[in-house]
Amino acid sequence: MTATAAAAALLCATAAHAASIAAAVAAIEATPALAVAAAGQAEVAGAAATTSAVDAGSSITMAGTVHVTGRFNGVDRARLRLEEVPGGVSVVSQEQVEKGRVFTNEDVLAFQPGVYAQAAGGTDGIKISIRGSAINRGTNFFRSGTLFLFDGLPVTGPGGTPYELFEPLGLSRTEILRGANAFDAGALMLGGAINYVTRTGRDAAPFEVRVEGGSYGYKKVAASSGQVIGNWDYYVATIGSERDGYQALSQGKSRAFIGNLGYRFDPKLETRFYFRYRKTDNYQPGALTVAQIEQDPRQANPVAVSQNAHRNQPGSRWLANKTTWIIDDDSSLELGVVVHDYPIDQQLAVNVGSWGFSDASYSLQYARRGTLFGRRSETKVGVLSTNHLNHAWLDTRVRIPAAATAQLPVGTLIRRAEYDGEDHVLHAGSDLEVATNLWLTTGVSAIKTRRYTEVVYPVTNEPYRRSTTALAPRAGLRYTFDNEIQVFGNISRSVEPPNTWAFLTIPPTFTSGPATGLSRRGLDLKDQKANTVEIGTRGRAFDSNWSLSVYRALVKNELLSVEVIPASATSAAITAESNATPTVHQGIEAGLESQLWDGGAAGKVSARQSFTLNDFYFRNDRRFGRNTLPGIPKRFYQGELQYEHPGGFYAGLSVQAASPIDVDYANSFRTHGYGLVNASFGYDHPTAGWKLFLDLRNLANKHYVSSVAPAYDDAGTDQRRSAPGEGFGVYAGIQYAFR
Repeated sequence: MTATAAAAALLCATAAHAASIAAAVAAIEATPALAVAAAGQAEVAGAAATTSAVDAGSSITMAGTVHVTGRFNGVDRARLRLEEVPGGVSVVSQEQVEKGRVFTNEDVLAFQPGVYAQAAGGTDGIKISIRGSAINRGTNFFRSGTLFLFDGLPVTGPGGTPYELFEPLGLSRTEILRGANAFDAGALMLGGAINYVTRTGRDAAPFEVRVEGGSYGYKKVAASSGQVIGNWDYYVATIGSERDGYQALSQGKSRAFIGNLGYRFDPKLETRFYFRYRKTDNYQPGALTVAQIEQDPRQANPVAVSQNAHRNQPGSRWLANKTTWIIDDDSSLELGVVVHDYPIDQQLAVNVGSWGFSDASYSLQYARRGTLFGRRSETKVGVLSTNHLNHAWLDTRVRIPAAATAQLPVGTLIRRAEYDGEDHVLHAGSDLEVATNLWLTTGVSAIKTRRYTEVVYPVTNEPYRRSTTALAPRAGLRYTFDNEIQVFGNISRSVEPPNTWAFLTIPPTFTSGPATGLSRRGLDLKDQKANTVEIGTRGRAFDSNWSLSVYRALVKNELLSVEVIPASATSAAITAESNATPTVHQGIEAGLESQLWDGGAAGKVSARQSFTLNDFYFRNDRRFGRNTLPGIPKRFYQGELQYEHPGGFYAGLSVQAASPIDVDYANSFRTHGYGLVNASFGYDHPTAGWKLFLDLRNLANKHYVSSVAPAYDDAGTDQRRSAPGEGFGVYAGIQYAFR
C-alpha cells in the first residue's frame, strides 16, 4: 500500500463524519455541558469559582460554563481550561504517546495541527516549528521562536532553548498553545508556547519500569516511582538511552533524572520543587544533498566524518520551585523561581566551542474571577522575567590544527566571547462575558529586553549593547453554542528579540591571527514583530472532535539564520543571523478525531488526523520578490486508523505525507515530497498494570528528507543542506507498573 492510498483510505473512512459537522450544528439537541462530559461522573455546582491551581484537585471552572467537581484527570482539566482560549490550542495525553516508541519529542508532538516536529537520521535533537517559528534552524541546535516550559515555568532564556533537557518520558501531558494563544503564559513569540507537564506522586505508580529497543542499536530503560505520603508527594524517574544511529556517525547516548517533591499545607496552599538533569553525547553526521539521501540516506557528510563531529552536553540542570495559593473562592496567586545551567561542548569542526550558560527566571501569576459591569469576568496579571546569570561565554579552542591555527597546539584558546541578556514581560488580560456564552478577551503585554555581547580575547574593545521596549496587545472573541460547538477569533501582536549569541555572527570577522574568520563584534539586529489575525472553531458532533484555525501574520524584521559559507575540509559551515524584509506567515491548522465504529465487546475503531498548511513568503523583497520561505513543507499531513479491544489489544495503521521543501531563499532547488506508512500493535492489560507494544516505522523503507537548514541562493544546484528521515525500523517495548 502506498502512503497516498493509505491517506486516501483514511480520509474516506472519516469523510462522512467531517461532512456532517455543519449539519450537526443545527440538528443536534442541546447536550450537557462539555465540562460535565469530560469529567465523567461529575457533579454540577451552582456558583462559579476560581480554577484550583493545585493540579491534583478535583474541581474546575470554565469561564462561561459551570463549576464541575468529580473524577477526572489532569489531561481533562487541561483541555477544559484551554477551551477558554479564543484560538488554536491542543493537549497531548502521555498515555496515548506511550502506546509506542518514545525516543524523541517527535513522538510526543505527532498528530498536532500546526506543529512541525521532525528528527533527522535518528538523532536526539529535532526541528520544531509552529506557524513558521525557527523555520530556518536545523536540528541539534538552540530552538527559538517558541517559549518552552516545564510545569508552567520557563526553560527558554535570552539565549534561546537548548534541547538536551527534553527527555520525552516522565510526562503527564503536553500543552501546545499556538501563537498569541500563549499570551497568559508570558509568551510573545510567533510560535507561542509548549508546556511539558511532569507526573507527580498524585498521578504516578509507586514503581514503574519501561524497557524499549529496536533497530539501529536503539535501547532505552526507565524506572520511576511516585507516591503520596501524608501532605507530601514525590515523583522520581531515571532514564538511560543509547543508539548506534540510522546514519553513520549518528550514535549517541543520554542519562537523565527527573524529580519533583510537593507539600500541601492545606487545600489552598501548595509548594513544589522540581529538578531535571540530563547529559547527552550525540555524534553529528552533517548535512547531505537530496541525491545522496535518495541514493543512500545512511551515509554521513564526509567533512563531519573526517572531523568526528559530535556535540556533548556534559550535564544540564534545571531547578525550580512553584508555590500556589488559592486566596479565596475567586482568586489565586502563583509564584515560580527557576535556575537553569546548561554547559555545551561542541566538537563539530576544526575548533572546539565550549559554551557556559546559566539563567535565572521568575514568574508571578495572579488570577481573579468576579463581575465587571454586572457581567462575569476573569482578570489575569502576570510577570515573567529571565536573565543570564553573570556573563554567558563561548571559548573557541584549537581541536584540529589547520589554516590559521596550523602551528598551534590542540586546546589553544583562540577566541573568547561573552554574552548577557534579560527579558522582562508584564502581561495583563481580561475575559468578559459581554453576552450569554459570548466572551471578549483583551490584554496587553509590555516587554523590555537587554542584549550585550563582546569578544574579550583577543581584545578588540568593541562591545555591543542594546535595550528595547515594546507593547504587544491582544483581543479575541469566542462564542459557544448550546451544543458545545465553539467559534473564535483573535488579533494580536508578537515580539521576539534575537537570542544573545545571535548578535555575534559574521561579518565583521578577524582578518589576521589564529582567530581569522571568527566574528569580531556584534551585529545590530532588530526585534522580530508580527501582527496576526486568527479565526477558527472547535467542538464535538457525531462522535467526532475537531479543531480548525486559519491565521495570517504580517511579519516585520523576521529573524533568519542562514548558511552563508558551506562547510569545507578545514572549517565548519558558517551561518549568519539577519533581519529579513517583510514576510507573510499564513496557514491552516486542522485536527479531527473520530470514532468510526463501536462494536461493544467486539471493540471499536477510531481515527485521528491532522493537517497543516504552511504558506510563508516574502512581501515584495527586492531580490526574492514573493518567494516562499524555505525550511519546512507547505503541506503536512498525519493520520492514524486504530482498532482497540476491551481486553487490551490494539492495532493501528498510520500515514505521514509532506510536500517538497524549498532549500534556499531563491527557491532554486527543493526536496521531493514523500509519504510514509507505519503500523503498530500492542496490549495494555486492563487491570494488571503491564503493557506491550510493537512499532513498525516506514514500512516501505522510503528515502526522504525530514529536515532542511536553508541557504541564501544555491543557484539551482543540489548542495548539502538536508538531513534524512529514518528508514524502516522495528521497535518493541514492555512497561510494568506496580500498583
